[in-house]
Formats: sequence, structure tokens, C-alpha cells
Amino acid sequence: MGRANGRKSIFITGAASGMGRETARLFAGKGWFVGGYDVNSAGLTALEAELGADNCIVRPLDVTDREDYRAALKAFGEATGGQMDILYNNAGIGRGGPFADQPFEDVIAVVQVNLMGVLIGIHEGIGLLKATPNSLCFTTSSSSATFGMPGIAVYSATKHAVKGLSEALSVEFKAYGVRVADVLPGLIDTPILPPETVANAPKEGLFRAIPPVEVAKVVWEAYHADTLHWYVPPELVEMDKMATAAPEAMREQMAAGGLFNRPADES
Repeated sequence: MGRANGRKSIFITGAASGMGRETARLFAGKGWFVGGYDVNSAGLTALEAELGADNCIVRPLDVTDREDYRAALKAFGEATGGQMDILYNNAGIGRGGPFADQPFEDVIAVVQVNLMGVLIGIHEGIGLLKATPNSLCFTTSSSSATFGMPGIAVYSATKHAVKGLSEALSVEFKAYGVRVADVLPGLIDTPILPPETVANAPKEGLFRAIPPVEVAKVVWEAYHADTLHWYVPPELVEMDKMATAAPEAMREQMAAGGLFNRPADES
């Protein structure tokens, strides 16, 4: 059975801080075995100390490195007896600014982590998911996947891609008995955001600052439900509907500097 001793297990990228860390804490508190992965080694060491070495396996991981990802999954599978109840593709970076002025190195970095990292994780992890009854492939998308957001165009594009990927795989993976879902968070109070962004966030409305534990709760709910897209806060679903029904109106509202002209989330 490995170190997990028959417990349900979750593999989390971006686990050293923010939403990933809160998810690790929540699931460990509910008796799950946690795999925590991040480029932040110090954060992982602190996470292991908090959860206890018997309850988790932590390891530095560059999600853009396929061989590294494969090795991490292999070690995780050995610890869980070849099982993985949830693969949580959460790692992400945010580098913004006007697209025309953005260094192309930043463009590539965002695509590599936010999209390629997810593709690698799912492609390499599908074997463990298929071997586990009722498993869930869960990914962090973003409220910026409802409509392309100015100032974070590439980030927004990767999150649109993740949302579309989740939709397609939710159909394909039915053949394996693997469920697929994603979360579209708004403004989440995590290290990816400058402190002034959180401090200046509205107290109410779609883009109020929300603690990352609220996303962790959604991951838990998603495992116990059959919902494809999850929104944090839930009211964001109305923004998604509006963007689909009237994209030109949404464009004009953003161009005018309206309510939705705010940066999004996460990690």
C-alpha cells in the first residue's frame, strides 16, 4: 500500500503557498495523503513540517520539465500503491502588462507554466487516474477565462486554454471513469498578487479579495460532485454568461474601464 496506507490521495502542484497550500492543509485534515510539489523548496519544507511526514510526500517540481514531472508521479504512485484520487494542476505564474510592451521571455514563461505544465501533468498523470476509481483531474483556470482581460492577455489566454481543455477532457475521460473539472477564481489573496492589489480591492462585488481557503473548499466539493466549472465567488458565473451572450458589450465595458477591468487571481 505504500506510505499512504490505503488513504485517498491528492497530488497538488503549486503547493508551497496560496491555494495549493490551503488545499493540502484541508485534505490532510480530512485524512487524505497529500503530495505537495512546487519550485519553492522552503515552502514545501514548511508544509511537510505542518502536515507531518507520515501524511505527505513533498518534492521540488518544475511543471515544465516532463521528465521531472514523470519522476514525481512515479514516486507518488509508489507511496500510494499506484493510486491518485485527485490530480490538482494548480501551479501558475502571472506576468502582465500591455502585450505590445511585454518581454517575449515573459510571454513564453507564462505559456510554459500555465498551459504546458498542465498538459504535461495530465498526460503523465492519466495512468494513475485511470487506475483509481472515481478519480478527478482538477485544474486551476481563472475568472480571466470568462473574457480576455486587458493587461494580462497571455495569462488570460492560457486560462481560456485550460478551461477548454477541461471541457474536452471531461468528455474524453468518461471512457476511463475519470472525472474532470476546473475552478475559475476571481481575486484571491495569494503571493502571486502585489500587496497593494489586495489592499485596494473592493470590499464587495465580483472582485473582492477572497482568502485562498475558499478555493480549497471548492476542490473538496468538486470531488464529491459532478460539476465541470466552479466559480469563486459563485457570482462569477454571471460574468461568464454575459461574456458568452454579449462579447461586444463586455469589450466596451472593459474598454471604458468598468467593473470588469481588474486583474485576476491566483496560485
